[in-house]
Amino acid sequence: MIRVVLVDDQPLIRTGLRVLIADAPDLEVVGEAGDGAEAVELVTRLRPDVAVMDIRMPGTDGIEATRRITADPDLPTHVLVLTTFDDDDYVYGALRAGASGFLVKDLALETILDGVRIVAAGDALIAPGITRRLIGEFAARPDAAAANRPRRAVVESVTEREREVLTLVGRGLSNAEIAAELTISVATAKAHVARLFTKLGARDRVHLVIQAYEFGLVSP
Repeated sequence: MIRVVLVDDQPLIRTGLRVLIADAPDLEVVGEAGDGAEAVELVTRLRPDVAVMDIRMPGTDGIEATRRITADPDLPTHVLVLTTFDDDDYVYGALRAGASGFLVKDLALETILDGVRIVAAGDALIAPGITRRLIGEFAARPDAAAANRPRRAVVESVTEREREVLTLVGRGLSNAEIAAELTISVATAKAHVARLFTKLGARDRVHLVIQAYEFGLVSP
């Protein structure tokens, strides 16, 4: 059972999410908070698997709450930002704060539930439209791309299978989807992704996506 805390300053939104999650046999809402400070206290006490976090809230906002939660190495909680606003500043702020996912509230309900599951499993998830913007901004900065391009020796250290995995990461697939695509176990897919993090010096899954574009494995 995936234990979830809902964080949103609008009670109606929290109620809707709670009802939605109640219909999922593998998800359980264990607490609710109406602002960031309350969310940090609740997560610290309940230690849920996922905190579904809004950004714009009175007092302590979702980005600061995310930063405090992810800064605690003893907390097992992953943060999935779910907001009405997909402004780039919010996206970058949330990712820098340590959020594992960023979705907008107008997505299909099943997509949101799947997002909770993906983040709980330790994967990262960003709404496709936001990923395209991140890639677009990166591509518009050739100096930044050159600065982040791995050395030739590092690139050559990537095996053919790891290159296949990196291609699928670049296409936005989760570890479970990569496993299904390549007919391997999820554990093996996770191991390949972990090795890519090490070999390519990637900070997070978004950075792996960027490098997949750099290598020409995927294109916009």
